[in-house]
Amino acid sequence: MTQLIKTAALCVDFDRDARALQAQGALARMIQPVLNMANQRLEEEKPAQVRLKDLVASTWLPPIPSGPFKRLLINEARMAIGRPVPQTVSIEVTRSCGAKCDHCLIKEGEGELSFEEIKGVIDQALDMGTCIITFTEGDPLLRDDIFDLIRYVDREKAVVNLFTPGLEMTVERAVKLREAGLYNLIIGVYSTVPEEHDQVRGVPGAQAKALEAIRIALDTGLLVTMSCHILSGQVDRIVELHQLASEIGVQELSIWEGMPKNPEQALTQIEREKIINLYRKINSTPDGPRLFANTYFEGQMLGCMAGRRWMHVAVDGTIRACPYMRDSYADIHEVSLKEAWKRLRSSGQFDGFISHCPAQNMSA
Repeated sequence: MTQLIKTAALCVDFDRDARALQAQGALARMIQPVLNMANQRLEEEKPAQVRLKDLVASTWLPPIPSGPFKRLLINEARMAIGRPVPQTVSIEVTRSCGAKCDHCLIKEGEGELSFEEIKGVIDQALDMGTCIITFTEGDPLLRDDIFDLIRYVDREKAVVNLFTPGLEMTVERAVKLREAGLYNLIIGVYSTVPEEHDQVRGVPGAQAKALEAIRIALDTGLLVTMSCHILSGQVDRIVELHQLASEIGVQELSIWEGMPKNPEQALTQIEREKIINLYRKINSTPDGPRLFANTYFEGQMLGCMAGRRWMHVAVDGTIRACPYMRDSYADIHEVSLKEAWKRLRSSGQFDGFISHCPAQNMSA
């Protein structure tokens, strides 16, 4: 039995052998629904990775036990009393990227946040209770100070994820990522067919480079998520991608619903049900990596995260509910992150449980 939290009002223990969380104290009732969901997932689904001192239920969540996971549980208690905090803060750190994706939203602009400005965002996010920080857009590996930014995040408070299209990976960079304390590296692979992936990236040979980047990262000892966005007509790719993910040895395959450019590209209800069935089937078997599907995680389990558990800082400093919603609520050059969160929350757009992605309706 490993103790995560012990206060006068709340005590949470994690039984590693039973893979179960237990809560006691005055605040236990508030977080019990979340613990029930977590325990059900731990009982029915394979984890992404079991390590010597902790367990990674999903690469999108802090390991159990850990300081960041403790903060996640405390945040859920706040959520239960109507005082949500941005548990995840994603930060666009650069416009530079070797890919030429049509879906890129920042390639037309100029400028990016400075090292000191990003450090300020990190400080404010951690003060608010954030336990997951993700560096993204365009390719963070093209920032020379990215390793210092990763290192700057207090490991007792938050884990650090980093997205890259995988075009700039080297053994030296992978080693630096590991030494800096990166928790999870996310690399997009859109298809097992090289030409299809290369078309998305707009670069010949992009898939081969992405797969090589994954191999380098795994050989270096990094936790790696292979990620893909799915549109209507592409659900069958999940099985193929999972087979590829199994062969290459990543810890988790992450499937996100893509942003449709027209109504015909939007996933149907039948396709969403197929994704959930694949999610349950794959995660109930011991073979291969875990499957993450936001169709389940945000559709059925917790609801849309945007503006409830997630806040996004764009490359120009504007603040949005998530990377896919275009409305800006503030600018970090003008107000604090806390004030930006207040404005976002007071908009009334993010109240209650929402089982669909609002950004999809805007993009279609």
